[in-house]
Amino acid sequence: MDNIVLCGFMGAGKTVVGKELAELLHYHFIDMDEWIEQEQGMTINEIFQTYGEAYFRDLEHQMCQKIAHLQGYIVSTGGGTMTYQRNVEAIKKGSRVFFLDASYAVICERLENDDTRPLFQDKTKAKKLYEERKVKYLEAADCVINGDLSVTQTALEIVDNLQKGGGK
Repeated sequence: MDNIVLCGFMGAGKTVVGKELAELLHYHFIDMDEWIEQEQGMTINEIFQTYGEAYFRDLEHQMCQKIAHLQGYIVSTGGGTMTYQRNVEAIKKGSRVFFLDASYAVICERLENDDTRPLFQDKTKAKKLYEERKVKYLEAADCVINGDLSVTQTALEIVDNLQKGGGK
């Protein structure tokens, strides 16, 4: 029973779709960012501020290696996780990767009143980051799912794809 890993930009729905999918498939659910925060006893922002991005990315990679040894999990990755080849290689050892491809317009709608995402405060920089990361998500994914759909529709698309054994 391979893990199902969800990747995509912030606001793509990785966590909410992941929880729905876990219920539908009777899998366990892991949000990588929450897991890191619990293990470190601090928020992602605090980790960045205290230790820097390189330290956080190492923690993230350690989580990817742990996930590779698990079975029966739905994993919501952080927005940057699958943009690093070492993480993709670790994750793919025991997982199918689904890219929740939400359009930038839909992401903007979803994050309109969310002030907890510092990388999204400057819309010009956020759009550039979105475009850079999308290329990486497409390379990492075994399957691309329309992320503009509702949570339930997106989860059902993934289930349908799993049942058909589909790919990109």
